[in-house]
Amino acid sequence: MKDNINLLVTQCIEMLGQEHHIRLVYALQTFSALLTTMYQRAAQDSNINIRFILLDNDNCKMQKLLEHCSNILSGDVPDSLKSMVLKLLLVVATGVDNIDDNPLVEYLMLNSLFEPLIQLLCTSTERQQHGYDVVLLLMFLVNYKKQESANPYVVKLSILDDELALNGYGQVITAALNDYVMSTFGGMQGGGNGSGWLSSLTSMVGGIFLTSDDTQPVIRGQRPSGGEEGMLLALYEAAHLNRNFMTTLAHSSSAAASSAPPSPPATLPPHQTPPNLAQIQALDSDQPTNLLVTFFQYCSVVMADRKTEASINKCSLCFITLTCIVEEQFANSIMHDQNLTFKVQLYRLPMRHRKIVPEEPPSQPLASTLIDLLVEFMMCHLLKKFPGELYSLCIGVLLRLLSYQKRSRVRLARDWRPLWAALIALLKFLVTNETALLRRHNIFVMAQQVVNIFNLFITFGDTFLPTPVSYDQLYYELIRMHQVFNNIFFMALRYSTGDGEYKAEALRLANCLVNVRAIIQHFPPKIDAWLNSQSLSTPTEDQILEVVRQNYDSLILKLQEGLEAYERYCEREHRVLLARLVRAAAGCARASSDAAALHRHSAALLSHYTSAA
Repeated sequence: MKDNINLLVTQCIEMLGQEHHIRLVYALQTFSALLTTMYQRAAQDSNINIRFILLDNDNCKMQKLLEHCSNILSGDVPDSLKSMVLKLLLVVATGVDNIDDNPLVEYLMLNSLFEPLIQLLCTSTERQQHGYDVVLLLMFLVNYKKQESANPYVVKLSILDDELALNGYGQVITAALNDYVMSTFGGMQGGGNGSGWLSSLTSMVGGIFLTSDDTQPVIRGQRPSGGEEGMLLALYEAAHLNRNFMTTLAHSSSAAASSAPPSPPATLPPHQTPPNLAQIQALDSDQPTNLLVTFFQYCSVVMADRKTEASINKCSLCFITLTCIVEEQFANSIMHDQNLTFKVQLYRLPMRHRKIVPEEPPSQPLASTLIDLLVEFMMCHLLKKFPGELYSLCIGVLLRLLSYQKRSRVRLARDWRPLWAALIALLKFLVTNETALLRRHNIFVMAQQVVNIFNLFITFGDTFLPTPVSYDQLYYELIRMHQVFNNIFFMALRYSTGDGEYKAEALRLANCLVNVRAIIQHFPPKIDAWLNSQSLSTPTEDQILEVVRQNYDSLILKLQEGLEAYERYCEREHRVLLARLVRAAAGCARASSDAAALHRHSAALLSHYTSAA
C-alpha cells in the first residue's frame, strides 16, 4: 500500500512539471485528495508517519513539488490553476491542528514561497482572485515554530516594504472584515420610510447579545461564525511585525472610488455570498474608509459578544492588535490628525439603563473613535463573570493612547467626560464586588492602573486636554464622585495594613491616590463655604466650576513622574491564546478548502480548455 502511494505521489509531482494544463489539474486534484485523506487518518492514528508514507523520506520530492508550485504561481497560467495550487498549499498548512506538529510544513520553510505569494497581492486582478487564500496561507506559515527557529516568513514579512504588496495585503483583510461586519449590520440601508439602517440594526442585532448564557452562540446571517479569525490573525501579524504596514492602516479610499479594496466576490472563498461593501458605510457611498475604520467597526461587534470561548479569544486578539497599533508613532499621528476625520458607526450594545437613539456618528479623528470604542467596552461588561484580562488589555490601550498625547502635546477635541465616567464606574464596580472579584483577579493592580490614568490627567492634563474647561470638568467629576475614591482608598488601606497576599499591591494603590484625595479634600470645604455665603443649597455645575477655578492656587499636589510609562508589547505572554486562534483558523480553513472547492476550480479549468479546443 505504501509503495502504491509513493508511486502515485511521484507521478503527481512529475505531472506538475508538464505544460499540459489538464494533466496539471488532475495531478493537483489527486494530490490534494491524497493529502486530505492522509491527514484525516493521521488524526485518528498517531502512529501514522505522513512524511514516510507519502514521500518515503525523500526530501527531493517535496522540494520539486514546491518548485513546481512556485513556477505555477508566478507563471502565465489560468487563475483557476493558481487557485488550485493555493488550495493544495492550504491543505498542507492546515492538515494538523497544531501547525508546529505538521511534518510537511518544514519543507515550506526550506523552500520559501514568500516572493511568488506576495506578487499575487501586487496586481488588482490577481489579488481579487487569490488574495484571501494568499493572506491566509502567509498567516499560517508565519506561525510555524515562530518562537523556536528562524522562520523565513517571519523575517521576510517583518522587512517587507513593497507598498503595493502591503496595500494589497491590507485590502484583502479590509474586505474580509467588512464581510463579517456586513453579516452583522445586515440592515444598514438608508431609507426615508422610517425603517433606516439604524432601526434595522437595533431590531436585528439588538436581541442577539441579550440572550442568556445558555443559548446558542450568535448566528450572523448565513455566514459561519468564526471564519474571519484567519484574517484577524493576519492583521495582527502585520501590525506586530512590520512597521511599514502602519501606512496601510491609514490608506484611505471611498467605497465608490476605483482604488477601493477588492470586492469580496473575488477575495473571499467562492462559495460565500458576495456582500455589498457600500452598505457598510453608515452615511453614504462616498464616505471615505480605511482598514482602521473597518477594524474599529469589527471590534465594536466582537467586543459586544462574550458568550463563547471563541468570541472571548477574538476579543482578546482585537485588544492585542490595538495595543500593537497604538504603540507605533506613525499610527498614532494618523489617528490624531485633525484633518483626517471619519464618520464611523460603532455597534452599541442595547442595555436596560439606556436606549440606543438613532443618530449620525460624528466626523472625528480615529483616536476619538478608538476612545469611544474603549468606553463602550468598559461600560458594557461590568458583570458577575468579570473579564478582568480583557479590561487590563483595554486599560493598556487607553494608557498608550494618552501617553502619546502627553508626549506629543496633542489636544484631541472631544468631550472627555464619558471616558472619566466609564473609569469611575469601573472603580465603583471593583470596590462594590471586592470579595467575589478577589477570588479570581488582583483588583488592586487594575484599580491602580485606572487611578494612574486619572493622575495623568491631573498632572499633565493641561498639556493635552483641548480647553481649560475640560480640565475644570475633570475636577468637577472627581469632586462629584468623591465617595467612590474614598471607598477605594479605605479598601486599599484595609488590605495594606493586614498580612494578606495583596498587601504590597494595596499599599501601592493607596499611595497613588494621594493627588485624587488632595482634590476631594481641598475643594468641598471651599464649595460649602461659598454656598453658605450665597445662601444656596443646590448649586449648578457652572457655579461649582467657578469655585474650582478660584481655588486652584491654594491646592497642593504631588508631582508624579512616569505616569505615561508602560511595558512594550511582548508576544511571549500571549502564545497560548495565539496558538488557540491559529488552531481555530485552521479548522475553518479546512472546511473551506474541501473537495467541493477543488472541484469548482478544476471544473472551471476543464471547461476553459474544452471551449478553447
